[in-house]
Amino acid sequence: MNKSSVAAVILAAGQGVRMRSATPKVLHHVGGRSMLAHVMATAGELAPARLAVVIGDHAPGVGDAARAARADVAVAIQAPPRGTGDAVMKAMPALEGFAGVVVVLYADTPLVTAATLRALIDRVSAGAAVAVLGFAPDEPGAYGRLKRAADGSLEAIIEAKDASPEELEIGFVNSGVMAIASEFLARALPRLSDNNAKREYYLTDIVAIARADGLFCAVTEADEEEVIGVNSRVELAVAERIFQDRRRRAAMEAGVTLIDPATVRFSFDTEIASDVVIEPYVVFGSGVKIAGGATIRAFSHLEGALVGEGAVVGPFARLRPGARLGSAAKVGNFVEIKNADLGEGAKVSHLAYVGDASVGADANIGAGTITCNYDGFSKHRTEIGDGAFIGSNSALVAPVRIGKGAYVGSGSVITKDVEDDALAVARSRQSEVKGWAAKFRNVHAARKKDKP
Repeated sequence: MNKSSVAAVILAAGQGVRMRSATPKVLHHVGGRSMLAHVMATAGELAPARLAVVIGDHAPGVGDAARAARADVAVAIQAPPRGTGDAVMKAMPALEGFAGVVVVLYADTPLVTAATLRALIDRVSAGAAVAVLGFAPDEPGAYGRLKRAADGSLEAIIEAKDASPEELEIGFVNSGVMAIASEFLARALPRLSDNNAKREYYLTDIVAIARADGLFCAVTEADEEEVIGVNSRVELAVAERIFQDRRRRAAMEAGVTLIDPATVRFSFDTEIASDVVIEPYVVFGSGVKIAGGATIRAFSHLEGALVGEGAVVGPFARLRPGARLGSAAKVGNFVEIKNADLGEGAKVSHLAYVGDASVGADANIGAGTITCNYDGFSKHRTEIGDGAFIGSNSALVAPVRIGKGAYVGSGSVITKDVEDDALAVARSRQSEVKGWAAKFRNVHAARKKDKP
């Protein structure tokens, strides 16, 4: 089977009422991106010739999100909702002329892997009309049971409410994810019936249709955690935990040291090279890349940032989008960097804000320094040259340039460019009145004594 023989249909039309949210269920995030985006990305790993997302008319934003994630996606609308079979019917125009294997996925089941889907697809490529992904939960509960024949093929999907006591003892259940031969799918969908209590068309009924036609149906098995469906905030938190556990293990297996793995939070796109050390309680937002040998110290938050080889961040540091740290750069405690470049070996060691700036190699930014980048209407840039030294508690009012090797005296407010190797001091001259403090204390002590 070549890559072009796969199509994916993602069902995303559910109401999601148990989420109790104005945000459509499938747009809630796991690992920093929506569940829908997770499933679309996994489907994308299959290099599908066609990709369709079925939404409900109550949530047009789901269609917008699907199109934003992938321009070639076809969005179909299911209104009113009449079951999974009906949802797939709505996607069929997007599959017109397609021949191959159709994978049916669910936008609220974000953790299924491409490897599992390929195994499912392979069963159809090998001759099965339908391949169903099953799992064995600790409590089968209301899941449909997967009844297998003696040869291991799928004999039937039995809904829990229709199962006999013996069938309820089956511990292998239906995840809902399927791979179906396109030619059979096109023939089977019109044969689905809504002759049931809910008056809906169930996609699971195509297994019975296939068996009635003498066709082979197969099953493959996944771990329960991989096929978890999210219908509530509680289940969303469970999915997040599983996602984070996966990413932590993958990072450590790739050569990253996590001092306390359970306290580190990753995003879906976090990239960390080997020999990076991450201390406890570090949060990675989206768009972070960490080069080898760097150290991210405790209680730091990074988003949209690039950290160079051997750089040190934190503790208690914040890197905002556009922060770019050169090799061996240092960002210390209670420092915030935003849309700024720190050159090789540059240091911003504590209690500073550097935004919309360029800091040259080996420059040193003293405690309490800020780049005043916003005038109430526009952002402006500060340029600090190689080897410059900015004294503590300085304010650099952008746009402004501090030259190479220049010094800025502590407590200065710099509003004009400073030449290379110059000293800039912008503060009032210190004056001293001898004996003033003693007189001040005596006067106020006398006043206090005279009060009743």
